[in-house]
This record gives sequence, structure tokens and C-alpha cells, in this order.
Amino acid sequence: MKPRSSVMLSVLFLLVAAAAGAQDQGDPTLTEVWEPIPPQIDPGDATHPPSDAIVLFDGTDLSAWSGRDGEATWTVAGGTMTVAPGTGDIRTKQGFGDVQLHIEWRSPTTITGEGQERGNSGVYLMGKYELQVLDSYESRTYSNGQAGSIYKQFIPLVNATRAPGEWQTYDIMFMRPRFRNDGSVERPAMMTVLHNGVLIQNHVTLKGSSVYIGQPEYEHHGDREPLVLQDHSNLVSYRNIWIREIE
Repeated sequence: MKPRSSVMLSVLFLLVAAAAGAQDQGDPTLTEVWEPIPPQIDPGDATHPPSDAIVLFDGTDLSAWSGRDGEATWTVAGGTMTVAPGTGDIRTKQGFGDVQLHIEWRSPTTITGEGQERGNSGVYLMGKYELQVLDSYESRTYSNGQAGSIYKQFIPLVNATRAPGEWQTYDIMFMRPRFRNDGSVERPAMMTVLHNGVLIQNHVTLKGSSVYIGQPEYEHHGDREPLVLQDHSNLVSYRNIWIREIE
């Protein structure tokens, strides 16, 4: 007579074999999903945006932007736009919610000052949630205010900053906050950021609008708001800006 343990192992083996046989005899089409069909796009390359992107700056003019007193008055030359210190922030004429944003920026080659005075600007999603632009190549400032930080909220995972005068890229995936009818937050905003192709913010949950003093808080706002670039009185340049709506 076989030991009881051997009998149990034999029964278990037969059960597993039977289950595997039944699976092999099943219909694989039952788990195939054919609809909807994802739309086909041209993904673009290093010099051309995806075919479904909205181009916000192609190096020629600021027609997609407005300024403090009407039309944007930053300097456009050589395929780039540069902050005109004292003229104020610029914002897109169109509002956006959930997006993929590509933007290239450059700190000036010659910089005076230290910390927050070195090529300071900012990319504000929905005009409220700031991804810091700064020369952090060999310059120290508070970590949640350096390049790639979600200002005063999240320190970048690594410092991927290039030297002043070199072009840098941010690729940003942003999910807007959802608000209930009473203005309270149903779901907070989330952001993922690649800096020069390196992951520096990994699907972080934002605590609220970016503020210089105090703690961030959410304020009820629309589902679509402009993208804002900051005039911090430094000669920061931008180029090749495009955005894809992903709602």
C-alpha cells in the first residue's frame, strides 16, 4: 500500500494536469478585445512632434500665447523665445487638462547670482502647478526648489541638469485634479517628469497649487486652464513646445 502522502501527491498531480488540459482545449478568442481600435498617428522624432500634438511654439512667433497686457512680448529670435524681464509671465490662449507636454529650455550661458537667481523660470501646468526651471548644474539651492522639482513639494529623484547654455528637455505627463460639485478634491493632480530623458518625478500626487510661502492647497478651478511660463527676470529661453491632450 502506498503511503497516504504519496496518494495525495498523485491526486494533486492529476488535478493539475486535468486543469491544464482543460485550459489548452479552451477558446483563446474569448479573451481577445478588438474594439476600440487605437487611432494611428505619426510619432514624430527629435525634430518633429507627434501628428496629434498641438504645437505651442515652433520657433517663429508667439501667436499661441498671451501676455500680461495682451499679446506676449517675449523675444523671438533664432528659433527660440526668451524671457523679456519685467514683461510678466506668458500663458497659452488655449486651456488644457490632462496632457503630455514636451518643452525644451536653456539657462543663459553667463549667469550672475547664486541659487534661485541662476536662470530661474517655471512651467506651470494649468497656471498653478509649477515644475521648476533653474540652473542646477553646479549650483546649490533648497532641494525642493532646484531644477526638476515640483516647486516646494517634490525633490527630483536625480539631478539631470546640463551645463548653462545647453538645451534641456522636460517631458511631462500631467493628470489634472478632479473636483466635486462643492469644490472639494475628489482626486488630486498627478505628475510624471523626464528631464533630459531621465525619470525624475514618478507619478507623484500633488499637494495643491505651488506657493512660495506656506503649504500648498487646492483651489477649485476649471477643467481646462492655460499653460504658463514664468518671467523671473532671468534670460531663460524656450523652444520646440508641443502638447497632447490625453483625456
